[in-house]
Amino acid sequence: MNKHLLDYTLKIRVPLILFVAAVSAVATYYLSRAERDGVGYAPVQPIAYSHKLHAGTMRIDCKYCHTGVAVSPNAGVPPVSTCMNCHTVVRKNQPEIIKLTKYYEEGVALPWKRIHKVPDYAYFNHSVHINKGIDCVNCHGNIENMDVVQQVSQFTMGACLDCHRNAKTRLANVESVKNGPENCSACHR
Repeated sequence: MNKHLLDYTLKIRVPLILFVAAVSAVATYYLSRAERDGVGYAPVQPIAYSHKLHAGTMRIDCKYCHTGVAVSPNAGVPPVSTCMNCHTVVRKNQPEIIKLTKYYEEGVALPWKRIHKVPDYAYFNHSVHINKGIDCVNCHGNIENMDVVQQVSQFTMGACLDCHRNAKTRLANVESVKNGPENCSACHR
């Protein structure tokens, strides 16, 4: 390799390649945030369901539909039969309720698109948090104000550890809250 080509490579090509690589890495990091931590994720659901109406205006407790939240690691998606407890009578001629009734009559589970998800390699138990008095709003946001539910909090290790380490400041509405465990095996089982 001649000296001129080597000088050109070291002075121009290498710095240019490093610059492009650095800009690409930074851009990828920031542009993929929503995909990485889910904040802002709000998929179109098979039935237009308003938490603002049901949990907000009508003040239906989260636990009425998400029955497993206080006794199970998973909050669970309500079965269509839970919806039909009211909608066999209430607003049954509305287009979305007609679609809901069809699922119910066919005995088919409604294919809700999951919004809030902890990574598969991490363990999270809803019942432990609920039974410690931690309200749903702490992680899920003000669901009672959302017509379309979206993820408002990061479900990342950093976010969980921040809450576990600073419970008194993060969970001001919970009396006598203690910091959560920080050992790896609490979440990685």
